[in-house]
Amino acid sequence: MNAPTHPIEQLQIALPDLDWVTDTNRIARLSQDFSWFSPVLKRQLTGKTADCAVRPRNEDEIKRLVSLCARLRVPITIRGTGTGNYGQSVPLQGGVVLDMSGFNQFLWARNGAGRAQAGMRLSEFEKEARNEIGMELRCMPSTYRSATLGGLFGGGFGGVGSINYGPLGARGNVLGVKAITIEEEPKIVELRGPEALMMHHMWGTNGLVLELELALAPAVPWQEHLVVFDSFDDALEFGNAVALAPGIVKREVAFFAAPVPDYLKQLAEHLRPGCHAVLLAIAPESEPAMLELSAQWRGWVSYSKSAEEIARTNRTLLEYTWNHTTLVAFKTDKTITYLQSAFIAGQHLEQVRRMEKLLAPEVQMHCEFIRNMDGLVTCTALQIVKFTTEERLQEIMQIHRDNGVRINDPHVFVVEDGKAGGLLPPASHQIKRRFDPLNLLNPGKVRAWTDGVPD
Repeated sequence: MNAPTHPIEQLQIALPDLDWVTDTNRIARLSQDFSWFSPVLKRQLTGKTADCAVRPRNEDEIKRLVSLCARLRVPITIRGTGTGNYGQSVPLQGGVVLDMSGFNQFLWARNGAGRAQAGMRLSEFEKEARNEIGMELRCMPSTYRSATLGGLFGGGFGGVGSINYGPLGARGNVLGVKAITIEEEPKIVELRGPEALMMHHMWGTNGLVLELELALAPAVPWQEHLVVFDSFDDALEFGNAVALAPGIVKREVAFFAAPVPDYLKQLAEHLRPGCHAVLLAIAPESEPAMLELSAQWRGWVSYSKSAEEIARTNRTLLEYTWNHTTLVAFKTDKTITYLQSAFIAGQHLEQVRRMEKLLAPEVQMHCEFIRNMDGLVTCTALQIVKFTTEERLQEIMQIHRDNGVRINDPHVFVVEDGKAGGLLPPASHQIKRRFDPLNLLNPGKVRAWTDGVPD
């Protein structure tokens, strides 16, 4: 019998006890994420698949797999549950998809923090933290039911809760990570604070994270509301007023300009055609103050649910926020795509109005109020775009830039291109040299490393 010559075959023979995926249809599915939100990425990434996939269950399996991949020079693409939008989970050069969803144990919660393995779903992590110490996640994406802790760290920005605690990368949110080096003799390393953040939002290109430790927030029995308006300006001002009000305890403030509410078909009885709307998650004791602001800005509450009702029905408005808004809109109109933009604190309302005037209805405003990295209230937007051509999409993004609006381009699969500056800090390269010296993690996604390890 001839010895196996293909590296993938060698991997599977040498590590037969691992949970290998060999069915081509499953491999193809595990090689995709939500990059089809972008018609540009859909075109560029079609047909890109791994040679195989594997689902490790413990640290020893990961360590043995990493060691042999390093020895055989097999690329590794890390995957949680594939809810990312930039092609993070799509392998450009074949190799192995490392499905971390089976590496999902909750480890502990104490002293205002919690720790778990990277493959744990955010919803399960929060459930455990609430049960253990009465605390919850500081911020989470709208995909929290399925998204993993490692996926949020590697490919996420912030989300529900960012109105209080800013993006995930704001100081004090991520306390530490445990990661493994991609070498023939892998090392397990704990990174704390700022050093840990050098792996954040790098799409799994400069480190394989095993565990994460996050600061938590006191748990609140959040209630949810829809407040509707006839006027764009009234809805925008109301959302901003709630976001700014220090006495209103909130977790989510989302602004949907017409015609975005028309896409939310399951909520149609609460959103009359052509209205503008603000979606809120607030504490029960903050409802009177919210109603006072609603009356001031000529809005009316069309939907209210208590925490008990939400738990009983298992239906939450949070799954209509952030990029879930885009996903819901896709069900009505397959021709749309989206943008990701950030406005300047203190200028954000004027910028939102200006972009609405310049680009509506081709670009339909959906803003999420947050605190930025410096703690200032502003908003970030995930606008819905009526897609025509890739050239027009680029023009639209340039119009935003020309008007001082930052674009985080969601139509690219290279890390640098998705960040406003186009360059990565030297520390990110240092972390990659330390944790992925052979450039096996998601190769092709970092321009500086495309042609080999930079000097």
